[in-house]
This record gives sequence, C-alpha cells and structure tokens, in this order.
Amino acid sequence: MGDALVTSKRLADGAAIIDVRGELDVTTVAAFKTLLVDTIDRERPARVVVDMLHVTFMDSTGIGALVVGYNAAHDVGARFEVHNPSQFVHRQLHITGLTDVFGLPPVASAQHNAPARTRARNERAEPAADEQQAHVDPAG
Repeated sequence: MGDALVTSKRLADGAAIIDVRGELDVTTVAAFKTLLVDTIDRERPARVVVDMLHVTFMDSTGIGALVVGYNAAHDVGARFEVHNPSQFVHRQLHITGLTDVFGLPPVASAQHNAPARTRARNERAEPAADEQQAHVDPAG
C-alpha cells in the first residue's frame, strides 16, 4: 500500500486535468475519487482528462474510482479520458473492458507503438541477464 498525490487544474479550453501520481489502492483512492468528482461537479468541464503517467500501481478500487469519475462526467455532459497509463494500468483497464470507454487504444496497439527493444523484452518469457540486474526505484 502506498502514497498518491492528486492535483487538478483547468486548461484555457475549459478541460479539467486530474494528475495522479503514485499508487491508487484501497488506502489512497478516497482522496482521488473525492477530488475527481468534486472537480467535475464544481467546474462542469466539457472534458475531463485523468493523466496517469506517474501511476505506479492501481487495484480494483482505482478502477472503480475511474468509473465513478466517468459517470460523474457523463452526468454533466463531459467527455472523460484517461491519458498516459503505464503498461500495468493499461492492462488492468484492458482486462476489465474499459480501454474503449476511457478513450485508450487496445493493448496490442500500445505494444505495437512501443520501441522495438521494449516489445522484444515484453515478448520474452525470461528477462535478459542485464535486465535482471537493473533496479528501478519508483519513488525516484
């Protein structure tokens, strides 16, 4: 269980941008859902964009919060989009059948657009020796 930072801003074209960073799980999702729904209800934007570039983990409660946000946006006539999901988050949304709902391409398209080295690494059953030694600090 981790931490999440959620911020919102309004663009000149009236879109509401919700920026999410960290982990969306049972311990952090309440703040995300509250900010998302309050922003939609208060600002009534024409478009809501949830930027998930820096989301490192999302469980079913995070998916549920996105659905709540989608429904809130729909209620005020706004488009709801998810942008920049990690491969992990994208896969979670694909498995649940929500990629189309949130304006995302199917997983196959996302993999197709990835650099060749990334595609090759993802297609191997076992990582290469140099990749096993690599350590990525999600907080850094």
